[in-house]
Amino acid sequence: MRDLQELREYDAGAPPLDVATRWRVRARLLAAIEAERSGNAETAGNAGNAGSAPAPRPRRPVLRIALATAVAAAVTGGVAVSGLVDGAGGSNGKGRAAGDSPLVLENVSAQTVLKGAATYARQHEQAARPRNDQFIYTKELVKKTDAVAGDTKTYTDENWTSVDDSKPSWVMEVGKGWWSQPSEPGVINWPPLEWTELEKLPTDPTQLILRVVGGNATIENGKVTGLNDGMWSMVHLMLTGLLERVPVMPDGLRAAAFEALGLVPGTKVVSGLRDARGRVGVGVTYDDPERPYGTKDGGDYFLFDPTTYAYLGYRVDESAGSGNGKVHEVLFTSLESWAVVDRAKQRP
Repeated sequence: MRDLQELREYDAGAPPLDVATRWRVRARLLAAIEAERSGNAETAGNAGNAGSAPAPRPRRPVLRIALATAVAAAVTGGVAVSGLVDGAGGSNGKGRAAGDSPLVLENVSAQTVLKGAATYARQHEQAARPRNDQFIYTKELVKKTDAVAGDTKTYTDENWTSVDDSKPSWVMEVGKGWWSQPSEPGVINWPPLEWTELEKLPTDPTQLILRVVGGNATIENGKVTGLNDGMWSMVHLMLTGLLERVPVMPDGLRAAAFEALGLVPGTKVVSGLRDARGRVGVGVTYDDPERPYGTKDGGDYFLFDPTTYAYLGYRVDESAGSGNGKVHEVLFTSLESWAVVDRAKQRP
């Protein structure tokens, strides 16, 4: 575990890796963690089929997950998925002091907030009907704050995502951009990169959970059963990846994902958080029983309007660097606008 801890803190100042490469490495690390915990060397061996790649930079905990078929099968079979980012609550110094732990709300449940968010999403959904040859353009406001010093930098990330994943997509992360090439044959992507694959995902929350976890999960009396802590941890990771990395979805999918997230044991509501624009919101986070290190406060939060439950954005508490140069940062993202365009780098 010491080697994994050192790798988690690795940051050599290199350019960002391709997203798919970063998550192939992450999948291998997660499988290795599970193998070490259970003594099952075969699991780690299967993960090694994902191919070699440089160590990932510890930035946002959920981006695009691209798993080779063997790794996807291992995860579905019950490999515990664990967050690799330290978490400690607090806002950017507005309202409550940066570094303070979030306050757990007792008068409202995560299920209430997420059901309200689902209702709002259904009522205010803007239908997207992109063609396969088009791109989905998104503009996000990103604010990064040093949780100790309070210094803040603001970025505008613009992304152009190929609708059918047949053309290079332009991806930006915290002000840095690069071309992400179409997926190679034999790679299973989560979230799906093709719009037609997103349209195949269930818009019923329980069915969506079965879709992302597989295995021995069943539905009894309207509830998902047959999942252990590790599998629920994976459900949370997969749903978070879907919600955070797919800002534009087919009709009904975002609402279903919010409701499905509310069914994950360990989700909870916190207060005292602000989004990238400084708006006060109510946050939903997760106590991950499979987290191998760091606090059990999830470290990442979905933020909602406290009255309407409209989705405001995403917040991540993370550590970067190592040794004396290690800093604790808070990252906020908020969707500003989106559109369907005909080519990459074309603005609406």
